[in-house]
Amino acid sequence: MISSQHLTRTGLVLLALTLGACNTQALFKAGGYSNPRDVTKVERAYEARDACLSKNAAPTSGEPDVASVARAVSLSCMPETNQLIAVTNPYQDPKVTAAIMADNDAKALRYVRLARGEGSN
Repeated sequence: MISSQHLTRTGLVLLALTLGACNTQALFKAGGYSNPRDVTKVERAYEARDACLSKNAAPTSGEPDVASVARAVSLSCMPETNQLIAVTNPYQDPKVTAAIMADNDAKALRYVRLARGEGSN
């Protein structure tokens, strides 16, 4: 027989996991903003940056170094990245800017690898 204490703990764990799952995507994607206008601006800025990275990561013939191509792709999308930084980092926190730049470089590398058929989504 299962004790009521065990059922209560299990229920609390399931509740915490369910509630956490509901908010996780929104928290990461929109930086935790609760204002719908801010959330929309952030989401559009991410989408514009990601679309630019994806578009510019087209396979190239002649450049074997994936990292060099990824750097060029990342640099080609700096206007979109700067817009993303402006929207998500209104107080100009250098740590936030550095994190977005690191994310930009990582995504550029990922998109280049996907374009070359070297990775999976």
